[in-house]
Amino acid sequence: MALNPRVVLFDLDGTLVDTAPDLGLALNIQLERHGYPALPISAIRPHASHGSKGLLKLGFGLTPEHASFDAMRVEYLNLYDEVFLTSPTLFEGMADLLAAIEASGHQWGIVTNKPKRFTQRLIDAIGLDKRAGCVISGDDAPRPKPYPDTLNLACEQLGVKANDCIYVGDAARDIEAGKAAGMKTVVALYGYIEPSDHAETWGGDFYINEPKDLMQFIY
Repeated sequence: MALNPRVVLFDLDGTLVDTAPDLGLALNIQLERHGYPALPISAIRPHASHGSKGLLKLGFGLTPEHASFDAMRVEYLNLYDEVFLTSPTLFEGMADLLAAIEASGHQWGIVTNKPKRFTQRLIDAIGLDKRAGCVISGDDAPRPKPYPDTLNLACEQLGVKANDCIYVGDAARDIEAGKAAGMKTVVALYGYIEPSDHAETWGGDFYINEPKDLMQFIY
């Protein structure tokens, strides 16, 4: 089924770029700092899309209600700031997909909940800064995903309507935000998803196992 959208918007962590090793590296540095054993990347990867909130819950059992959460989150983000450019890489097949989108005359962009302090530097480091039509971070709008604010901002910056876009993500909040904005949504099953996430219940319009699978919905 071809959708032929004018714009393809991607979530960042777990959808466009594999950042789990660096997210995990920061968590393990923090764990060891507090006397806990490091976790294998296989245990960290399914939680990586949930950002610092998900990683602090995994590593320390902390939720935002805990008195120490805010301080631990600040510490984690500062540690991540030191290592987040260690090894970010595009997912296999993503470079070819982006090139094909561009060759077709379509635009693509990034809408992430990642704080702006990291997003732009990461995009610059992997050489996508001049190619993305927009780069929207979680703190660029009043409310991050699952609210549609950042996706609406992307449409404003690109001068398109929501129904001209598809949004690709690997978390339930991505699909919720995309649907709330009025976009078709695609679940990236290759991303940071664990069985207990039950991705089949998210209500995505389409599901892909690898980036190249997106081609069938675009052309």
